[in-house]
Amino acid sequence: MTVLAGLLTVALLSGCAQSVDPIERLGKKAAQKVHRPRGRLDRTFRRWGLAAPLAPAPRPARPLGGAAGTASAGPPLVLDRVPTSDKVVFLTYDEGVENDPRFIDMVRELRLPVSVFLMERAVLPGSPGVARLRAAGAAIENRTLDGAVLRGRPYPAQRAEICGRRDRRERPTSRLLRPPYGMYDRTTLRAAGDCGVRALILWRPAAGRFWRGSLRPGDIIRPHEAGRSSASQAEETAHVLRRIQARGFTVARLEDYL
Repeated sequence: MTVLAGLLTVALLSGCAQSVDPIERLGKKAAQKVHRPRGRLDRTFRRWGLAAPLAPAPRPARPLGGAAGTASAGPPLVLDRVPTSDKVVFLTYDEGVENDPRFIDMVRELRLPVSVFLMERAVLPGSPGVARLRAAGAAIENRTLDGAVLRGRPYPAQRAEICGRRDRRERPTSRLLRPPYGMYDRTTLRAAGDCGVRALILWRPAAGRFWRGSLRPGDIIRPHEAGRSSASQAEETAHVLRRIQARGFTVARLEDYL
């Protein structure tokens, strides 16, 4: 009886040991599948020259200026940085990227949160590049009617440039504006506010002293500067992303924080 009881105890203990790790009970091949890295994801970010996937951006506790979709009181904000302690930066672009198929592929495959500021003529019907950008997940924002300098112009002219054809409901209202060449004045702020703009978006150039200094949480970056030679927007963006990752940051969607 003692021997039989001992054998029964060993059998019970063996059964319990088998139940500790349910993955092993699936078999060797199944366990390998569970622990196998996501190869497709690896190939995607490596294709774009990154050593690792972009870390997911945290969700902001409260957007700057209140709840999304509400109008802020007073004139629009003027920002080249969003006040936040999150280790995130924001990627913004102007004209040209809508004509770069490789850049559009990059935005789609990496699910890269970018904001693109375009003149109204670029977003009118019949612009396939803009449609592809939107489908890839890019946010399309305002850079005036035809890209003319705003600063120093009278109110009616500035309002017409900023509002564009919205009064005829041919274009959805954008709450973010990039003044051409980063130039604006008090009249710009007044006209922008009257057009429903929440913030004027400036930028920090992604070149020279920018990378030698410290990257700050909330920096708004424009990867390419006018007048500077470049390869494709995708290659420039990959270069910027590697530097962002090396500093322990990730990329967030600007609209989520505003």
